[in-house]
Amino acid sequence: MINREKAMSIITKYRQEHLLQYYDELSDEEKNELLKQIELIDFSVLENLNGGKNIADIRGTFAPLGAVTIGDIASNSKEYIRTGVEAIKAGKAAAVLLAGGQGTRLGFDKPKGMFNIGVDKELYIFECLIINLMDVVELAGTWIPLYIMTSEKNNKDTMDFFAEKNYFGYDSDYIHFFIQDMAPSVDFDGRILMESKSRISVSPNGNGGWFSSLVRAGLLEDIKKKGVEWINVFAVDNVLQRIADPGFLGAVIKSGFQSGSKVVSKAAPEEKVGVLCLEDGKPSIVEYYEMTDEMRTLIDENGELAYKYGVILNYLFNVNKLEEICDKKLPVHVVDKKIPFMNENGDYIIPTSPNGHKFETLVLDMVHLQDSCLAYEVVREKEFAPVKNATGVDSVETARELLKANGVEI
Repeated sequence: MINREKAMSIITKYRQEHLLQYYDELSDEEKNELLKQIELIDFSVLENLNGGKNIADIRGTFAPLGAVTIGDIASNSKEYIRTGVEAIKAGKAAAVLLAGGQGTRLGFDKPKGMFNIGVDKELYIFECLIINLMDVVELAGTWIPLYIMTSEKNNKDTMDFFAEKNYFGYDSDYIHFFIQDMAPSVDFDGRILMESKSRISVSPNGNGGWFSSLVRAGLLEDIKKKGVEWINVFAVDNVLQRIADPGFLGAVIKSGFQSGSKVVSKAAPEEKVGVLCLEDGKPSIVEYYEMTDEMRTLIDENGELAYKYGVILNYLFNVNKLEEICDKKLPVHVVDKKIPFMNENGDYIIPTSPNGHKFETLVLDMVHLQDSCLAYEVVREKEFAPVKNATGVDSVETARELLKANGVEI
């Protein structure tokens, strides 16, 4: 861990010396906590403050993008799976699980993956994902490296939980945990906010920050040493998703594309899901709230929605291309938020209106920096059971029903 002098040199570079103004008043434990935060924070995001103009949010011209459809996949599945299994056996595939979130919206104050989705038996979200990955391990006859991104808040709980559950039968030598980089929160003048005298106000740097966080944790060296060429990155909250799917991997390899995205056909034009498309001729994702009414309802020559394919946050990226992107740096989105903070009198304030900025990188920008992305359509009912809410749409209830419909005992 860095010492006080090193911490001061870091924050002085960004004119944030006030972060250490109470240092001499702190206990040894509080001093260590503050120094550790300064060591982990990505201060470079402050360079994106430019008078409120958020360049990262300026979008180009959108156009529809076709997909390898369910029918196409069925016709070529043997070849796709054979190619994918060969790559996995050769050690060319790894998986990254994005698991930094808490189960707050589920009424659960622990890592979301620790939530018990079972009814008559214990069945945790993490367990569902490991079971799904084990299907591929058994098919290929080899373990697949799994890198699990946690957050500063849930890292210990997550690691302890996996150890307690004996990694759900997965070989622990092939599981590596790393903490997502944190970005500071600032007021509208660019001054970093404090939560207390020993704690800086921070938040995770967005779902696009997974690769830079992995690199910063020193795991890229491990990935390259293993000969991994493809990384399947996926979110924690879809209990039915197929991970390191040989068919998906094989289809992307055979296509010659730089990346791939699993997609589902939209249930309705107004469904709140990001859509894989083209933006200025390159693959991209348009969020549902960015789509015009014309885009939502546009019909193609086959009588189907032109902007049809919704993303499910299950992507395949080439390691060499990821390194190239990482060197360029992803666009940083500056978002206005209501940020609790400690004022100059030492009082903890919970604002009622936006009082500052948070910084996020988004995986959609990672897709847009690819020259090509294969849209790979999957059957919604078989691979898309998101657990975002306690009840209603995309909830614990709907995920349980989908698990049962797919023969999973819960």
